[in-house]
Amino acid sequence: MKTYSARPADIEAAWVLIDAEDLVLGRLAVLVADRLRGKHKAMYTPHMDCGDHVVIVNAEKVQLTGKKRWQKTYHWHTGYPGGLKERTADKILDGKHPTRVIEKAVERMVPRGPLGRRQLKKLHVYAGPEHPHQGQAPKPLDVAALNRKNTTEAARG
Repeated sequence: MKTYSARPADIEAAWVLIDAEDLVLGRLAVLVADRLRGKHKAMYTPHMDCGDHVVIVNAEKVQLTGKKRWQKTYHWHTGYPGGLKERTADKILDGKHPTRVIEKAVERMVPRGPLGRRQLKKLHVYAGPEHPHQGQAPKPLDVAALNRKNTTEAARG
């Protein structure tokens, strides 16, 4: 029996819509990374881009459990001496680009390299409820129904 390996002609990318309101960031990022890579499909091939397009709306309403919203810090370097900067997740979510929290969480879960960069181009994150991808007819995916821990409602009681 031979091992199946997908060819570019066999791959069909679907469109998925996820509403991130009240979803836990880490659990959402894991699910999105798997969808982008195509690991949810039986025809998954590690060296091919088998994944789907993922549209995430309401990114500004994503939740972090515990004290992570105020304690989780994102670091970057400006390239100048002493140029190490940091910002908390709270400042980013309340700031100008709240989508970056989800983008960074997913980016760190896909492989680095040309394949990972190509897969990340299929991620479309929007802060509000509107998105310009109605023409692709994305199918809604109810992440909250997959596991009770995916929402912060279970964490509250």
